[in-house]
Amino acid sequence: MYFTGIIIAVSTFLVIGIFHPIVIKMEYYTGTRFWWVFLLLGTGSVAAALFVADVVFSSILGVIGASFLWSIGELFEQRKRVLRGWFPKNPKRAGEYEQKA
Repeated sequence: MYFTGIIIAVSTFLVIGIFHPIVIKMEYYTGTRFWWVFLLLGTGSVAAALFVADVVFSSILGVIGASFLWSIGELFEQRKRVLRGWFPKNPKRAGEYEQKA
């Protein structure tokens, strides 16, 4: 039996599940100002996936890279969700929400 597909599927599920709270916490504590970190990590992970011979590890790196890149948009969407009141505002950064709202 071959478990490659199952391993990749479970890993993808876990990576996406991990990135959801990362985006929420990142927006809460730092806002959107560090979006470029996701860009660098995502680009680096996707590039690294090109050089890894093992199919499973290459796939996981690709999924991690794509998740970092997708999180850039989600970070800005999270800000909108906070402004709508769906998520709590960070009281230490309350002024940032009023300036740009």
